[in-house]
Amino acid sequence: MSSQPRARKRPPRPADAKELALLCAAAAHDKKAADMLLMEVAELTGYADYFLVVSARSTRQAAAIAENVLRVLKKAGRPPSGREGFSEGRWILLDFGEVVVHVFHQPVREFFDLDSLWGDAPRVELDPQALEELLPPAGNQQP
Repeated sequence: MSSQPRARKRPPRPADAKELALLCAAAAHDKKAADMLLMEVAELTGYADYFLVVSARSTRQAAAIAENVLRVLKKAGRPPSGREGFSEGRWILLDFGEVVVHVFHQPVREFFDLDSLWGDAPRVELDPQALEELLPPAGNQQP
């Protein structure tokens, strides 16, 4: 075992809004977010280019997903401009400017139904394998 410190792995800084949205999706996927939906809303709203909507099985999982998105984006040099909903964990909103992430406890997502509300927004396909490749490997893995 080497006595050299391990290099900290960081995801690359997103070059544009789509890369930012995909990195958010990768971080959510890493914590087992369900029913992930990435919508391109630039033509429909003046305050964001993408909405990422994901579900969690519990409020605890919703908080874990949101915290991981925050952690990954901070490492990539993109802290949020706003965050809300952590106290209850039913609907957590993370605002990264051109990307807004909505982390829902599943029953709350069904109630508010953003999927239908923004039904005119084009959907961006999310490939789980491609998302996994966006994140650096965990630093605790043994060779």
